[in-house]
Amino acid sequence: MNTVAKRRDYSHRLVPVNRMCAIREQPPLDSGNGPVYQAFIEHDLFRKAGPTFPDHARQPDGAVSTGLNSTFNAARPGGLGAAGLAWTVLALAFATLAGAWFFELAIGLKPCPLCLEQRYAYYVALPLAAMVAFGATHGTTPRTLALGFAVIVLLMLANAAIGAFHSGVEWGFWPGPSDCSGPMIDLRAGSLLERLDKVKVVRCDEVQWRFIGLSLAGYNALISLGIAAVAVLGVRAARA
Repeated sequence: MNTVAKRRDYSHRLVPVNRMCAIREQPPLDSGNGPVYQAFIEHDLFRKAGPTFPDHARQPDGAVSTGLNSTFNAARPGGLGAAGLAWTVLALAFATLAGAWFFELAIGLKPCPLCLEQRYAYYVALPLAAMVAFGATHGTTPRTLALGFAVIVLLMLANAAIGAFHSGVEWGFWPGPSDCSGPMIDLRAGSLLERLDKVKVVRCDEVQWRFIGLSLAGYNALISLGIAAVAVLGVRAARA
Protein backbone atom coordinates (compact mmCIF):
# COMPACT_ATOMS: atom_id res chain seq x y z
CA MET A 1 0.00 0.00 0.00
CA ASN A 2 1.38 3.45 -0.78
CA THR A 3 0.45 7.07 -0.49
CA VAL A 4 1.66 10.25 -2.13
CA ALA A 5 3.20 13.08 -0.15
CA LYS A 6 4.53 16.45 -1.20
CA ARG A 7 6.80 19.15 0.13
CA ARG A 8 5.20 21.99 2.05
CA ASP A 9 6.69 25.49 1.87
CA TYR A 10 10.04 24.01 0.88
CA SER A 11 10.75 23.38 4.59
CA HIS A 12 12.18 19.87 4.17
CA ARG A 13 9.14 18.46 5.95
CA LEU A 14 6.76 16.01 4.30
CA VAL A 15 3.01 16.12 4.76
CA PRO A 16 1.30 12.85 3.79
CA VAL A 17 -2.14 12.89 2.22
CA ASN A 18 -3.57 10.74 5.03
CA ARG A 19 -2.52 10.57 8.69
CA MET A 20 -0.43 7.43 8.41
CA CYS A 21 3.30 7.84 8.76
CA ALA A 22 5.40 6.83 5.78
CA ILE A 23 8.93 5.83 6.69
CA ARG A 24 10.39 4.50 3.46
CA GLU A 25 10.56 6.64 0.32
CA GLN A 26 11.09 6.01 -3.35
CA PRO A 27 13.16 8.35 -5.56
CA PRO A 28 11.34 11.50 -6.74
CA LEU A 29 8.88 11.03 -9.56
CA ASP A 30 8.35 13.61 -12.29
CA SER A 31 4.71 14.64 -12.20
CA GLY A 32 5.10 17.79 -14.28
CA ASN A 33 4.28 19.97 -11.28
CA GLY A 34 7.47 19.56 -9.30
CA PRO A 35 8.85 16.63 -7.32
CA VAL A 36 6.39 14.12 -5.93
CA TYR A 37 7.49 11.59 -3.39
CA GLN A 38 5.98 8.09 -3.26
CA ALA A 39 6.17 6.69 0.27
CA PHE A 40 5.27 3.23 1.56
CA ILE A 41 3.33 2.97 4.81
CA GLU A 42 4.75 0.53 7.36
CA HIS A 43 2.70 1.44 10.42
CA ASP A 44 0.49 4.18 11.81
CA LEU A 45 2.28 4.45 15.17
CA PHE A 46 2.85 8.17 14.59
CA ARG A 47 -0.83 9.03 14.06
CA LYS A 48 -1.02 10.73 17.45
CA ALA A 49 2.01 12.85 16.61
CA GLY A 50 0.16 14.49 13.72
CA PRO A 51 0.49 14.27 9.98
CA THR A 52 3.91 15.92 9.73
CA PHE A 53 7.10 13.89 9.74
CA PRO A 54 9.48 14.56 12.65
CA ASP A 55 12.62 16.52 11.81
CA HIS A 56 14.96 13.81 13.07
CA ALA A 57 13.53 11.48 10.42
CA ARG A 58 15.01 13.58 7.61
CA GLN A 59 18.08 12.53 5.66
CA PRO A 60 20.35 15.13 4.04
CA ASP A 61 18.83 14.45 0.63
CA GLY A 62 15.29 14.89 1.91
CA ALA A 63 14.51 11.18 2.20
CA VAL A 64 12.84 9.68 5.24
CA SER A 65 15.24 7.63 7.34
CA THR A 66 14.76 3.88 7.32
CA GLY A 67 16.42 3.93 10.75
CA LEU A 68 12.95 4.48 12.15
CA ASN A 69 12.54 0.73 11.81
CA SER A 70 14.07 0.43 15.29
CA THR A 71 11.31 2.64 16.66
CA PHE A 72 8.69 0.51 14.98
CA ASN A 73 10.03 -2.61 16.64
CA ALA A 74 7.41 -1.91 19.30
CA ALA A 75 4.61 -2.72 16.86
CA ARG A 76 4.97 -4.30 13.46
CA PRO A 77 2.17 -5.48 11.21
CA GLY A 78 1.38 -9.07 12.11
CA GLY A 79 2.52 -8.94 15.71
CA LEU A 80 4.61 -7.27 18.37
CA GLY A 81 8.24 -6.47 17.73
CA ALA A 82 11.18 -6.72 20.12
CA ALA A 83 10.23 -3.67 22.18
CA GLY A 84 6.58 -4.69 22.48
CA LEU A 85 7.53 -8.19 23.60
CA ALA A 86 10.00 -6.81 26.13
CA TRP A 87 7.29 -4.58 27.58
CA THR A 88 5.00 -7.63 27.72
CA VAL A 89 7.62 -9.55 29.72
CA LEU A 90 8.05 -6.59 32.06
CA ALA A 91 4.29 -6.24 32.61
CA LEU A 92 3.83 -9.96 33.32
CA ALA A 93 6.77 -10.07 35.72
CA PHE A 94 5.60 -6.97 37.57
CA ALA A 95 2.02 -8.27 37.82
CA THR A 96 3.28 -11.59 39.22
CA LEU A 97 5.40 -9.90 41.88
CA ALA A 98 2.54 -7.55 42.73
CA GLY A 99 0.28 -10.57 43.19
CA ALA A 100 2.81 -12.26 45.46
CA TRP A 101 3.13 -9.12 47.59
CA PHE A 102 -0.66 -8.80 47.72
CA PHE A 103 -1.04 -12.34 49.09
CA GLU A 104 1.72 -11.68 51.61
CA LEU A 105 0.86 -8.17 52.79
CA ALA A 106 -2.90 -7.92 52.26
CA ILE A 107 -4.12 -11.48 52.80
CA GLY A 108 -1.42 -12.51 55.26
CA LEU A 109 0.03 -15.57 53.56
CA LYS A 110 3.64 -15.79 54.71
CA PRO A 111 6.05 -17.05 52.04
CA CYS A 112 8.13 -20.13 52.68
CA PRO A 113 11.84 -20.28 51.73
CA LEU A 114 11.02 -21.88 48.36
CA CYS A 115 8.40 -19.20 47.71
CA LEU A 116 10.98 -16.48 48.24
CA GLU A 117 13.46 -18.21 45.93
CA GLN A 118 10.88 -18.19 43.15
CA ARG A 119 10.80 -14.38 43.25
CA TYR A 120 14.47 -13.98 42.39
CA ALA A 121 13.94 -14.61 38.67
CA TYR A 122 11.39 -11.80 38.51
CA TYR A 123 13.73 -9.41 40.32
CA VAL A 124 16.26 -10.00 37.53
CA ALA A 125 13.79 -10.19 34.62
CA LEU A 126 12.11 -6.86 35.43
CA PRO A 127 15.12 -4.54 34.92
CA LEU A 128 16.47 -6.73 32.14
CA ALA A 129 13.21 -6.51 30.19
CA ALA A 130 13.18 -2.74 30.70
CA MET A 131 16.70 -2.47 29.28
CA VAL A 132 15.77 -4.62 26.29
CA ALA A 133 12.68 -2.50 25.61
CA PHE A 134 14.76 0.68 25.83
CA GLY A 135 17.48 -0.75 23.61
CA ALA A 136 14.99 -1.92 21.00
CA THR A 137 13.90 1.67 20.41
CA HIS A 138 17.36 3.23 20.64
CA GLY A 139 19.39 1.36 18.08
CA THR A 140 20.76 -1.55 20.11
CA THR A 141 22.08 -4.33 17.88
CA PRO A 142 19.78 -7.31 17.22
CA ARG A 143 22.37 -9.65 18.70
CA THR A 144 22.34 -7.79 22.01
CA LEU A 145 18.54 -7.76 22.11
CA ALA A 146 18.40 -11.47 21.36
CA LEU A 147 20.93 -12.13 24.13
CA GLY A 148 18.80 -10.21 26.62
CA PHE A 149 15.71 -12.20 25.67
CA ALA A 150 17.69 -15.45 25.86
CA VAL A 151 18.74 -14.68 29.44
CA ILE A 152 15.09 -14.08 30.33
CA VAL A 153 14.16 -17.43 28.75
CA LEU A 154 16.74 -19.27 30.86
CA LEU A 155 15.69 -17.46 34.03
CA MET A 156 12.02 -18.26 33.55
CA LEU A 157 12.62 -21.89 32.62
CA ALA A 158 14.71 -22.35 35.77
CA ASN A 159 12.00 -20.62 37.81
CA ALA A 160 9.32 -22.85 36.28
CA ALA A 161 11.37 -25.88 37.34
CA ILE A 162 11.57 -24.57 40.91
CA GLY A 163 7.83 -23.95 40.91
CA ALA A 164 7.14 -27.47 39.62
CA PHE A 165 9.46 -28.92 42.26
CA HIS A 166 7.70 -26.92 44.98
CA SER A 167 4.32 -28.13 43.75
CA GLY A 168 5.55 -31.71 43.94
CA VAL A 169 6.69 -31.13 47.52
CA GLU A 170 3.24 -29.78 48.39
CA TRP A 171 1.55 -32.81 46.83
CA GLY A 172 3.96 -35.17 48.62
CA PHE A 173 5.53 -36.53 45.42
CA TRP A 174 9.06 -36.00 46.77
CA PRO A 175 10.67 -34.54 49.89
CA GLY A 176 11.42 -30.84 50.08
CA PRO A 177 14.33 -28.96 51.62
CA SER A 178 15.11 -30.12 55.14
CA ASP A 179 14.96 -26.58 56.53
CA CYS A 180 11.29 -26.07 55.64
CA SER A 181 9.72 -29.50 55.20
CA GLY A 182 9.62 -32.89 56.87
CA PRO A 183 10.61 -33.39 60.54
CA MET A 184 12.26 -30.23 61.83
CA ILE A 185 12.42 -30.88 65.60
CA ASP A 186 15.85 -30.90 67.21
CA LEU A 187 15.94 -31.89 70.89
CA ARG A 188 19.69 -31.88 71.29
CA ALA A 189 20.06 -28.49 72.95
CA GLY A 190 17.93 -26.03 74.89
CA SER A 191 14.30 -26.08 75.78
CA LEU A 192 11.96 -27.24 73.02
CA LEU A 193 9.37 -24.59 73.86
CA GLU A 194 12.02 -21.88 73.92
CA ARG A 195 13.36 -22.93 70.52
CA LEU A 196 9.90 -23.11 68.97
CA ASP A 197 9.10 -19.65 70.30
CA LYS A 198 12.22 -18.15 68.70
CA VAL A 199 12.08 -19.94 65.34
CA LYS A 200 8.93 -19.67 63.24
CA VAL A 201 9.46 -21.53 59.96
CA VAL A 202 6.87 -21.38 57.19
CA ARG A 203 6.72 -24.92 55.88
CA CYS A 204 7.30 -25.61 52.20
CA ASP A 205 5.16 -28.76 52.18
CA GLU A 206 1.98 -27.13 53.49
CA VAL A 207 -0.35 -25.41 51.04
CA GLN A 208 -1.78 -22.13 52.32
CA TRP A 209 -3.96 -21.35 49.28
CA ARG A 210 -5.31 -23.20 46.26
CA PHE A 211 -7.48 -22.23 43.33
CA ILE A 212 -8.81 -24.81 40.84
CA GLY A 213 -6.46 -27.35 42.39
CA LEU A 214 -3.29 -25.30 41.95
CA SER A 215 -1.25 -23.62 44.65
CA LEU A 216 0.72 -20.41 44.19
CA ALA A 217 3.77 -22.50 43.31
CA GLY A 218 1.84 -24.19 40.52
CA TYR A 219 0.66 -20.87 39.14
CA ASN A 220 4.19 -19.55 39.31
CA ALA A 221 5.38 -22.47 37.18
CA LEU A 222 2.72 -21.73 34.55
CA ILE A 223 3.39 -17.99 34.54
CA SER A 224 7.13 -18.57 34.26
CA LEU A 225 6.59 -20.82 31.24
CA GLY A 226 4.35 -18.17 29.68
CA ILE A 227 6.96 -15.45 30.14
CA ALA A 228 9.63 -17.76 28.74
CA ALA A 229 7.45 -18.29 25.65
CA VAL A 230 7.09 -14.52 25.18
CA ALA A 231 10.85 -14.13 25.53
CA VAL A 232 11.40 -16.81 22.87
CA LEU A 233 9.25 -14.76 20.52
CA GLY A 234 11.40 -11.81 21.50
CA VAL A 235 14.54 -13.65 20.41
CA ARG A 236 12.95 -14.35 17.05
CA ALA A 237 11.73 -10.77 16.66
CA ALA A 238 15.18 -9.39 17.50
CA ARG A 239 16.79 -11.55 14.83
CA ALA A 240 14.18 -10.73 12.18
